[in-house]
Amino acid sequence: MTARPPQDADVIVVGGGNAGFSAAHAAAERGRRVLLLERGTAEMAGGNSFYTAGATRIPHDGLGSLLDIVVPDDRHDRTEVPPYSSAEYLADLEKVTEGRTDRAMAEVLVAEAGDAVRWLAQLGLRYRLMYERQAYERADGTFLFWGGLHVGNVDGGVGLMADHTAVAARLGVEVRYGIRARDLLVEDGRVIGVRATDETTGEALELRAESVVLAAGGFESSPALREEHLGRGWAHAKVRGTPYNVGDMLEAALAIGAAKGGDWSTCHSVQWDAGAEHNESNRELTNRLTRQSYPLGILVNREGERFLDEGADFRNYTYAKYGREILAQPGSIAWQVFDAALRPMLRTEEYDMPGIGVHEAATLDELAERMGVDAAALGATVEAFNASIDRSVPLDPTVKDGRRADVEPPKSHWASPIETGPFFAYPVTCGITFTFGGLRGDLDGRVLDEAGAAIPGLFACGEMLGGLFSGNYPGGSGLAAGMVFGRRAGAAA
Repeated sequence: MTARPPQDADVIVVGGGNAGFSAAHAAAERGRRVLLLERGTAEMAGGNSFYTAGATRIPHDGLGSLLDIVVPDDRHDRTEVPPYSSAEYLADLEKVTEGRTDRAMAEVLVAEAGDAVRWLAQLGLRYRLMYERQAYERADGTFLFWGGLHVGNVDGGVGLMADHTAVAARLGVEVRYGIRARDLLVEDGRVIGVRATDETTGEALELRAESVVLAAGGFESSPALREEHLGRGWAHAKVRGTPYNVGDMLEAALAIGAAKGGDWSTCHSVQWDAGAEHNESNRELTNRLTRQSYPLGILVNREGERFLDEGADFRNYTYAKYGREILAQPGSIAWQVFDAALRPMLRTEEYDMPGIGVHEAATLDELAERMGVDAAALGATVEAFNASIDRSVPLDPTVKDGRRADVEPPKSHWASPIETGPFFAYPVTCGITFTFGGLRGDLDGRVLDEAGAAIPGLFACGEMLGGLFSGNYPGGSGLAAGMVFGRRAGAAA
């Protein structure tokens, strides 16, 4: 009998983002010899996780229950963090996906997200309260958090991946950069490794292990696959994150009989700076090219018309679906419009960055000219909007205040008149973050075939494990899911 080639590791993890490293840590803690393959070079590594703000949604009982995982901050004693229960988390998943979330997966995520963050914090990842994104300072100098999303990584996605990399080194995980996995090795029905290419040398590789964990993301970086699965026009979306998530390992898994899981027809897409240079896969500005203060102003298209309810809910529950709404507008572009009274309330990290796309003018007519929008149409839209606002209700962006603009479409909350110059218009297009469809798996990430049987030796986590999200998602639940199901896959592999 011919001897099998020696194994390169006990567990191979394909993909070096948050989910992949979580799987690697969990496997290494069990004493497994782990090899993590990352397509990016060391300078381009981190997957989509590098480009995030690091926001991580977990249930908790208020500020006191978070102090063991967040770094000290002298604002803590002036801060109110409302509790966010497991029931609220589950309800948010059900609400934003319109009931299409996989209930069993959702229950695992909700039950284990807090423990997963604490596990990573104990390993060495650093977390903080996200003051600049999830809190408003009140007149008395206190801070009130809102929207159920309160915790994030120190230094955002950059810090997240730096911390993961340091933990992996301490745990003895071997990380190889510049390796593009393309196919799965299968022997007697069991996955025993991957075929890959070292993109720095061109060398073809066959790497073997007892188990393979796929954490290589979705297909959002492939214009062809976006058009095939998301629909016409999606080739024009801007790629917010890594350029490497082109679906290689999704197609490799499907080729050996894996079943699709989740919703392959929708994705996470946001309002993205349409005017900035280098507005795809920008590792310097990363998440700062998003434009997420839109609930305070209005959105208009090339016809100068509003087309959605900017204040339908907290940003956390609408931002991941509004990119596709803009993609559907003429020219796949829109403008966020604010006046001088609203401008100081916009997020500094996103609206005061270098090279931002913005038009500023003393009057609405001048603003329209700079936008390339008909001045009469924009003026009529703003006039009707302003006249319909219920000004008896005070503006309060920390709650769903019911300050409504009764136009079509309505603005349900946070309606403020656009009336005080100078005026500002920020051009936005569709930025795609990740795709919601992936592979079908069990609750430990074992990849299943069409008959529902596990494919021996094959696991998936992160964006590659479909089922949690459809149409939309609650902000911060993607990173939480990556660590929860990455940890489970690494513990089982």
